[in-house]
Amino acid sequence: MTALLDQDLLAFDRAHLWHPYTSMTEPAPVHLVTGARGCELEIDGTWVVDAMSSWWSAIHGYRHPALDSALVEQAARFSHVMFGGLTHEPAVELGRRLVSITPEPLKRVFLADSGSVSVEVALKMVLQCQRGRGRPERTRMLTVLGGYHGDTFDCMSVTDPVGGMHAMWAGLLPDQVFGPRPPAHDADAADIASWAAALHALAARHAPELAGIVVEPLLQGAGGMWPYPVACLRVLREIADEHGLLLVFDEIATGFGRTGHLFASELVTPDVLCLGKALTGGYLTLAAVLTTDEVARGISASESGVLMHGPTFMGNPLACAVASASIDLLLSGDWTGRVGAIGERLASGLAPLRSAPGVVDVRTIGAVGVVKLDHDVDVVAATEAALAAGVWLRPFRDLVYAMPPYVAGADALDRLVAGMGAAVSAG
Repeated sequence: MTALLDQDLLAFDRAHLWHPYTSMTEPAPVHLVTGARGCELEIDGTWVVDAMSSWWSAIHGYRHPALDSALVEQAARFSHVMFGGLTHEPAVELGRRLVSITPEPLKRVFLADSGSVSVEVALKMVLQCQRGRGRPERTRMLTVLGGYHGDTFDCMSVTDPVGGMHAMWAGLLPDQVFGPRPPAHDADAADIASWAAALHALAARHAPELAGIVVEPLLQGAGGMWPYPVACLRVLREIADEHGLLLVFDEIATGFGRTGHLFASELVTPDVLCLGKALTGGYLTLAAVLTTDEVARGISASESGVLMHGPTFMGNPLACAVASASIDLLLSGDWTGRVGAIGERLASGLAPLRSAPGVVDVRTIGAVGVVKLDHDVDVVAATEAALAAGVWLRPFRDLVYAMPPYVAGADALDRLVAGMGAAVSAG
């Protein structure tokens, strides 16, 4: 592209296009992407490491031949067909893979069209199942502070009501029950026991009105990049079983290896599982909700007899074909080794920042590295500093973090760490 055309594109964008969490009347700066390859993006004519995996989805990087081929081959057959009354091989094959790689009780698959929609569907499943069980008064969800589950209305209601970006909607959203944030990932047994006791007491107090529990397992994402112990998941499973609640795991961010486990659900099995983001390797929007036979029977026993949801692009063949190829690609390679190597490189590379001015914490889990500051990040300054160092970052709140593609090698990770350091210094 010519520089003049680039400027025309940016000018139109600034005047007419909304970007996420950005003012339309006073828009923040944006940068023009003109290419992508491996773990890099071409931004403003320069190749930089993508530390964000396009918001945690592009785990195989960009322009992967296997994913490109899956997309092209399916497009040559047909790109979309309604899922009402029809089915097709890409959806069936994706369903087979999802059932085979998730915990055994999760046998029923709903193909949604985005992560936020999958959480909406999961919440609807919980409520309809309770109605089918003869408990229509159970209409509230139990969750924990620090969580984030999406920007649609019911999703906002189970997102942290103060620190989760949606405080302005207080009074309009469904009123959910919030317990304390899980203790830190390195918490001792006493801290975990104290948290568990508080959550048990809260659940007992509200049990007659509770329908389910919803959390991001092992790692709270956009609510603060907060890893926590697997013991907390066992506590949630105990509470759900004790009070007849359905346990929902939102693994949209944590699924497909990001935490070092293929799914956190391997450690503790939920009743409902939401998957998205990395499901298609970042190629197309697609999500999935998996649930048990018992939940499916409860939904069928409700007054409608059917799950009352059906997106236009449900089971989109292009997305399903690429998702199957992405799963095959992940499982056929040494994803555990790659995620482990990324985690080790991030841990060692970021460790010196613990003593940097303004830094209060450095933490890693799987292929995630986080630097927490004692102030909100100057996003523009931090982003520009990282770009100058050859890295694309998108800090938020008081966090500078990275979730790179699994194909990132040692050199890219070293550049990434340097870019995070530059962002910390500037932000």
